[in-house]
Amino acid sequence: MKRTLAALVAGLTLLTGCSSVETGTPKPDSTLPSAKVTLEPVDGAKDVQVTSPVQVTVVDGKIESVALKSPEGKDVAGTLTEDKTGWTTAEPLGYGKTYSYSGKVVGTDGKPVDLKGSFTTVAPGAQTRATLWPGDNQTVGVAAPIMVKFEAPVEDKATVEKALKVTNSANVTGSWAWLNAQEVHYRPEQYWPANTQVKVEARLYGVNYGGGAFGKADVTSEFTIGRNQVVKIDNPTHRLKVFRDGAQVADYPASFGKDADPELTTPNGTFVVMSKHDTWSFDNPRYGYTNVVKKWAVRFSNHGEFIHENNDNAANIGTNNTSHGCANLLEADAKAYFDSALVGDPVEVTGSITTLPAQFDWYDWQLSWEQWKSKSAIK
Repeated sequence: MKRTLAALVAGLTLLTGCSSVETGTPKPDSTLPSAKVTLEPVDGAKDVQVTSPVQVTVVDGKIESVALKSPEGKDVAGTLTEDKTGWTTAEPLGYGKTYSYSGKVVGTDGKPVDLKGSFTTVAPGAQTRATLWPGDNQTVGVAAPIMVKFEAPVEDKATVEKALKVTNSANVTGSWAWLNAQEVHYRPEQYWPANTQVKVEARLYGVNYGGGAFGKADVTSEFTIGRNQVVKIDNPTHRLKVFRDGAQVADYPASFGKDADPELTTPNGTFVVMSKHDTWSFDNPRYGYTNVVKKWAVRFSNHGEFIHENNDNAANIGTNNTSHGCANLLEADAKAYFDSALVGDPVEVTGSITTLPAQFDWYDWQLSWEQWKSKSAIK
């Protein structure tokens, strides 16, 4: 509840003179200052949100000076209205701190009113850190999801999601989807338009995550969607084709996962290039191999699928599917593809006997648009 300083002064004024009671309309006490000052938060307030603006508002007077100080004696930045009847903080507050008002207001009658008071901000049970990908100045493929990851589970997902904002130069819209309690992704309905500039603002500091946890800090990024490049794998053809802006630019012979084994086939689905490695050590003790090092490895699923060089399988490349789920290319072709790839490029696989369940990061494009939107916490 808001209180005025004028009211506080009235409460302390001593009445003098005759004790007789006069009938009729009471006369205003001309000894009170005309200025009426409202503080928000009020003096003595507890558990104040650190992102809530602190405000001083004056009626029938003007602010001569105002200061809000932290326990360390540091002034909190604020802005004064042009008519000097209002002051508002211009920066967030710290958690679990007591802040003190000071200053002076002068009424239209020339009488001063001192600003005095204090309040205490909320003290979180925990402060949860978040990370954001893509980062600043990165260039990524047209299927790149925006990912916010939290170091601890989020209880109030809807409140957190409302603090996330995406804008882009192509004005395409998208949706957030919670993959689990610690990870939320954003993607548009279709692939990003090529060369789109994207800005992400996760204004999480001060946000109540639920369960006593609050956001530790804001995270933001500005990045670029690169050229439109799509890899298309059709298992029965033994060919890996690369399309740039809709036109085919490469057609490589390949050997994919074994056609008859659902555990080893290269599965159907729309995947995303997740990382690139000059060399990668492949291990699968279940199938009798460890530390098999291959060049120009491009990961497109956490299930274990890569596009990589495998000259040791040259006899089958282009004619038979003999791998354990990866796309094997000849070394020169693998290097050419590797050099052209961006993290975030889509990889579309068809013709397999198996469709991979939508559970291995990044499975964003394995869900229909309606399925994707249903994973938003904002209904």
